[in-house]
Amino acid sequence: MRISYEWLKSMVDVPEDPSDLVAEFVRTGTEVEAVEKVGADLTNVVTAQVVSKKPHPDSDHMWLCQVSVGDRNVDADGNPVPLQIVCGAQNFEEGDHIVTAMIGAVLPGDFKIKKSKLRGVESCGMNCSARELGLGDDHDGIIILPKDAPVGMDYTDYLGMSDTVIDCEITPNRPDCLSMTGMAVEVAAMYDEDTHIELPSVKSEQGPDAHDLVDVTIDDPELCQRYTARVVRNVKIGPSPEWLARRVVAAGSRPINNVVDVTNYVMFLTGQPLHAFDLGKLTERDGCRHIVVRAAADGEKLETLDGVERTLTPDMAVITDDGKTPVALAGVMGGTNSEIDENTVDVLLESATFSSGHVSRTSRNLDLMSEASIRYERQVDGANCANVAEIAAALFEECCGAEVCPGIVDVYPVVVPAPVIDFRPARARMLCGAQIPDEFMVARLSRLGCSIERVDDEHLTVTAPTNRPDLTREVDLIEEVCRLWGEGDIEPTLPAARNHAGGLTVEQKRIRLIGQTLRACGLSETSTYCFADPNDLVSLGITEEGRGIPVKIINPLVADQSEMRRSMLPGLVRSVAYNLDHGVPNVALYEIGRVFFGHESKSQPDEPTYVCGVLVGKRADDAWNSKFPDYDFFDAKGAVEQLLSALRLTKVRFKVADAQRYPWLQPGRAAEVLSQGEVLGWVGNIHPASLQKVGVDVPVVAFELSVEALLRLAVRELPYVDVPTLPGVTHDLAIVVDESVTYEQLVQRIGSAGGKLLADVRLFDVYRDPVRVGKGKKSMAFSLTYRAADRTLTSEEVEKAHEKLVNKVLRATGGKVRS
Repeated sequence: MRISYEWLKSMVDVPEDPSDLVAEFVRTGTEVEAVEKVGADLTNVVTAQVVSKKPHPDSDHMWLCQVSVGDRNVDADGNPVPLQIVCGAQNFEEGDHIVTAMIGAVLPGDFKIKKSKLRGVESCGMNCSARELGLGDDHDGIIILPKDAPVGMDYTDYLGMSDTVIDCEITPNRPDCLSMTGMAVEVAAMYDEDTHIELPSVKSEQGPDAHDLVDVTIDDPELCQRYTARVVRNVKIGPSPEWLARRVVAAGSRPINNVVDVTNYVMFLTGQPLHAFDLGKLTERDGCRHIVVRAAADGEKLETLDGVERTLTPDMAVITDDGKTPVALAGVMGGTNSEIDENTVDVLLESATFSSGHVSRTSRNLDLMSEASIRYERQVDGANCANVAEIAAALFEECCGAEVCPGIVDVYPVVVPAPVIDFRPARARMLCGAQIPDEFMVARLSRLGCSIERVDDEHLTVTAPTNRPDLTREVDLIEEVCRLWGEGDIEPTLPAARNHAGGLTVEQKRIRLIGQTLRACGLSETSTYCFADPNDLVSLGITEEGRGIPVKIINPLVADQSEMRRSMLPGLVRSVAYNLDHGVPNVALYEIGRVFFGHESKSQPDEPTYVCGVLVGKRADDAWNSKFPDYDFFDAKGAVEQLLSALRLTKVRFKVADAQRYPWLQPGRAAEVLSQGEVLGWVGNIHPASLQKVGVDVPVVAFELSVEALLRLAVRELPYVDVPTLPGVTHDLAIVVDESVTYEQLVQRIGSAGGKLLADVRLFDVYRDPVRVGKGKKSMAFSLTYRAADRTLTSEEVEKAHEKLVNKVLRATGGKVRS
């Protein structure tokens, strides 16, 4: 937000030195990006007078002029002498006061004024038009000043354009500060001063009522909460008055004509975007123009004011002529088919509020950002639409010679009441850590536009202004009090405690252990956005079962980050895609963070913590003496096993993942992770079809585990078990079973049949051969270790136990011992 110091002075008392205000802005939480002097770009541009005007000796349309610039040009004796300038303009005469750019001036567009020769005659400057100085579009002739204009004065000083502009970075929660009146209120609260803001009003209304000329229909109140329309007739299109053009330039815009400049000026003044339609270009039916606000049709076209034809989608809102032809992209930009031009006579003025989320997505998806969209994205005060239309109509009357039609068409389906908040000064003092007087709180909150009533000695009722959507809770008011008091003025204190020794909790230590273990496995920690695209789960094929409902962001800054994430996997896959696109083929990342599961019956979402990891490529680049295999399922499974082992989880199992429940995982290369019968999460290869949708064409192995479940099932101390001192006896067992029998099933059967003497089971071979083993069969070979804790086993005991185990396993699995 560019703040003109000269403009601000007209609304509130400010320090003489702008640097004092800059320091106060920073102290109260408004960052200042730059401070610049306006008018410095027009150095060596001065007021002048035409002394003589003669035809150019070698041209039928150029003039040879002697132009006096006072003592800005002198001879060797110090006496003022005129400049010789060749000029092609036709609208001046001898004696006229004009504006001249002297040698050394640099005009907008980096146009440098140098001594030159035109048709063989030396020219030492240039007589300027408004467009050449960046002060308007008028290029028909040079600027003619009043007869009493001084000679040799800097033109910026003559216009009063010597101004300081403070460029502030406005946070998304402060849309009120995207206006000069909002900044004046902010400054008034900072210095505890009154504002003296003078707003124009319509002097007279004449002609037919606006309701007879225009009607408005809003198809969907979610897209448009309020739409007001005023009609002004018989406007005279032309350059804006100097004061208006000056303030539009200071705000960072370019003067175009008086109608467009008025709408821009009022937007910068109030923060409410306006749009002016050429009433004559809208379809008339039954003597009336019909404005319909609706969602765009899929594939509908609109050529915007920047000359680009846009293809629209149904999540965009449009202003239409009689519901048919779009004439503006709601909240973003108007269309060329209804723009103001030199032939415009009657104007339809729009002052409306549109959905911040829809405007944000429209602006981002079309890569079309405007001053209007910036304000709508941050939420515009719908309660002020009619008042702002009145201000603009008054300026049309003043600057354009327009006739203002009586009445205003006002469609207001969604009325947002002002928040009423219970405020406790004692609570504010406790949270701020400072003894802030009640009088200070009441005074500063009142300066911000709050209405305050005292209920009793401990409670105040505060009605927040409707242009402050960030003030909805008591803590929001406390924040305002704290920042205006000054955080730097609050004395630092240690928190109260009773001999509490510092240190990490058991939970914190275990979370750190999770990170340490995964880093030891070769993964690097990363952090992705908690904001997510609504299509994240769909694009990867992740089911919504067990993930609640989306938590929508009220005022998203980016169209593809409009809700809180329900899984960390899409963010990590995007990180993989980014690395691959930038030539990094080996990626091993993990993140520990929150996801957000909303509920229709609860005001607050669940925020469980998960740990998620992705592996792509190889563990390291190949070298001359070593080759590394690609990451596969077992690398991710190994990292998970190391993690579970570090946390000492017991009864850990890996169960084949059901393809219906885990459609984003590749069947046969995915598993559920369980401990003590509870599902902790999953590990496996991401389905190639899912990866293809997000632009990744290499295998990705991933895992996602619930941190709450890991911490709950972790064992702090394992029971001590003596190191075995007695020898064990090892037997190998190869069993031929059907392909459908899994390793997990066999191990469970062997463990159950082995009893107390079976100390260890290890799979060391899987063999398939349709001739030797049989079609649809496989041979799985295990190494079994038998051991007793209190004695050395005899061969007879081992043989008996082993024979019993084999018989039970064969009966349970339908297998046979491979000879």
